[in-house]
Amino acid sequence: MSELNMALPAQAGAKPNEPVKEFGLWSAFTLGFSNISPILGIYSVFSISLMSAGPAFLWSLPLVLVGQLLVACVFGELVSRWPFQGSVYAWASQLGGARYGWFANWAYIWGMVLSLTFLALASAGYLLSAIGVNAPSEMFSIGVALLVLAFGSFANMVAGRFLKTLLTFTLCCELTASAGIGTALLLFHHVNPFSILFSGGGTNHGSTGHWLVVNFTEVVAFAGYSICGFEIAGSIAEEVVEARRAIPKAMILALAAVGGLVIYACTAIILAIPNFTSVMSGNIADPISSTLISSFGPAVGRASLIVLAVGFTSGMIAVQTALSRTVWATARDNIIPGATFLVKLSGQEHLPRRVILLTALISGALLFINTTKLYSLLISFSNVGYYICYSLPVLGLIYARRRGAWEPGAFSLGRWSNPVAYAAAAWLILEAINEVWPRPLSNVWYLNWGVLIMLCILTVVGLIICTKMVKNDASQREQSKFVVSDSI
Repeated sequence: MSELNMALPAQAGAKPNEPVKEFGLWSAFTLGFSNISPILGIYSVFSISLMSAGPAFLWSLPLVLVGQLLVACVFGELVSRWPFQGSVYAWASQLGGARYGWFANWAYIWGMVLSLTFLALASAGYLLSAIGVNAPSEMFSIGVALLVLAFGSFANMVAGRFLKTLLTFTLCCELTASAGIGTALLLFHHVNPFSILFSGGGTNHGSTGHWLVVNFTEVVAFAGYSICGFEIAGSIAEEVVEARRAIPKAMILALAAVGGLVIYACTAIILAIPNFTSVMSGNIADPISSTLISSFGPAVGRASLIVLAVGFTSGMIAVQTALSRTVWATARDNIIPGATFLVKLSGQEHLPRRVILLTALISGALLFINTTKLYSLLISFSNVGYYICYSLPVLGLIYARRRGAWEPGAFSLGRWSNPVAYAAAAWLILEAINEVWPRPLSNVWYLNWGVLIMLCILTVVGLIICTKMVKNDASQREQSKFVVSDSI
């Protein structure tokens, strides 16, 4: 990471291979909102959490939201000091050197690549259901997923006004679907008492202690996946005007908004479910759709599928935006294969189009293993990958403060900085352990141990690649001292 390479570009007149500042606070907020996405949050955890812990699973959501807000506040301090492309990679590199940053990046990139693949496939499934194709062949589903991925890649390659307008449109759709439908359910279709929110729904097996240790910790792991990705605004830091002040606000506001909407909508759906006995017995596979159809009629069911497709597609686009910038930042530091090719920016907007194309090709290839158990093993790692890469810069910040090597940026928590950092580190470590912990969710043993298996495999592979790419740690640590422009 040379000082020349890492000097931030000015707002105007950026050099040919430097990002252009074309995003503001609103654009950074919409990008983060789309990535976390209330629609994804609601649909990704509701059914499985309800079956695992009953209606009381709802209380896992505010717990996770508080933990993630602690992390977002720490990230706000980090990006305010170092507003560079790549977010957790850049921060970890600053705090712990090139090898430390490389491992944060390894976990981060894997998590995003797998998320990109999953979101494209999920969006295709909801889109096909919306147009009445309920039993498509595997290859047909993959073909539609490839088209969705191609559309997202096109949006990222064009970027500019088109991408900003698209993200604003999807934000409006998600607000209507989560806040609007949630309010209508609470006002006109509230059929269950509020006391049901404290019920295990028969999942506690006669023991509150068992429910807390087994069922509730399990849904906390699920919820951890639904409220994740808030750091994405930091991945485009060099493209955001007044990044030191705008990005901390964008991250925290997007996380708080999405987390609040997920809790609100889930509460409304739980209180509107017409027949809990059928849901908890497994006779109703999709309690959200059945509740919406029961409350508003069949037409809403198809509309909800369209909104789901929009939500998953916007999340996919946001993930690819962050992924491409992170890979590009790694190429700029010349610590990945093909760095010379990947580091080139193109177009008037100075976009990493080569990297965007590469991410699309890799995710497209992964779609073809979507029916194998290997795909399940890969996906199982995507969530814990986020928590591992989140923890590295937080722990690095704590270490820097203990050594007296930390100087706050424009955004600072002041005297609360240390308590918040320690609380965030504790949360991330506990949640990572919770994510890795093997659970009997499948009859196939290695799927139950999938997260731990993939963690071990990718750690070994990462060590091999890191040793090859980063040959001299001492010199890399010296080179990783960034020059920060006071004009940012």
